[in-house]
Amino acid sequence: MDVKAETSGASADGQGGYVAAYRRDGFAIVRGLFTAEEIEAIGAAVDRVHAEGVAHGRSFRHGNLYYNVSDGSDGRPTLRMAQWISYHQPILNQVRLDRRMVDILQPLIGPTLKQIINQIHWKEPGAAGDFAWHQDSRFREPVSAYRNLGTSYVQTGLAIDPHNPDTGGMRFIPGSHLQGDLGLDTSVEVLGTAMNDAVLEKAGLSAADAVDLVLEPGDLALWSPYLVHGSGTNGSSHRRRLYINGYVRAEDCDRGEWAFQEGEPVPFGPEPALVHYDALREHGEPHYV
Repeated sequence: MDVKAETSGASADGQGGYVAAYRRDGFAIVRGLFTAEEIEAIGAAVDRVHAEGVAHGRSFRHGNLYYNVSDGSDGRPTLRMAQWISYHQPILNQVRLDRRMVDILQPLIGPTLKQIINQIHWKEPGAAGDFAWHQDSRFREPVSAYRNLGTSYVQTGLAIDPHNPDTGGMRFIPGSHLQGDLGLDTSVEVLGTAMNDAVLEKAGLSAADAVDLVLEPGDLALWSPYLVHGSGTNGSSHRRRLYINGYVRAEDCDRGEWAFQEGEPVPFGPEPALVHYDALREHGEPHYV
């Protein structure tokens, strides 16, 4: 597969380019992985999920499926994030199991993978949708279920809309992943909290080194669980949608839904797997939270 990787202003062609960029900077970009026609269909599925979440009016869970709903600035329900919507959205399920995904991931973490993250993030125009500076590693719990996290796990984000500073796109601190767990301040919720550069300074980092993630619809970003990143408010006139799927080398993780075995897609089993929701077996029925 011939792809282009871009990171920190540099670019390189082919798999070796994006692999080297990822290992050096903690992130890479594969341009135009999905076509405009595919993105249109994926976006329509994402919009159906949005309508479902808003219709609930408040946060709702059914097993691993979860809609994070809050009150918007106008008092109406706002869906900020949904998890494991692939259980009932076939097009979104196809994306997470697309062979293009494993072809890209295999040089980094191998062909036999489980999945920990399957979620959509929305940023409404002007709404408080900031993400504080953080490392995704803080959410990989329990720690005992994950081994060799820095080399066994890759987060991916598929742009449905333009993703840039104007739309509240992510900001990355290149190379920060090489320091492992930095113990960033976790006293506040990441979602809905503005980036505080003092958090970086305490960890020996600087906001002056941050770079903006710029994606067009169909581009795929990859980033390390130890990469320090955050994002700001969507200042555009349209909703910004990002489809995130996080994969882990199966032998290094005790949780997650199967995604690929030796490069072949693995469909969902008859029962959902234990991922984040610890009460899955005891309280997996539909309920509001």
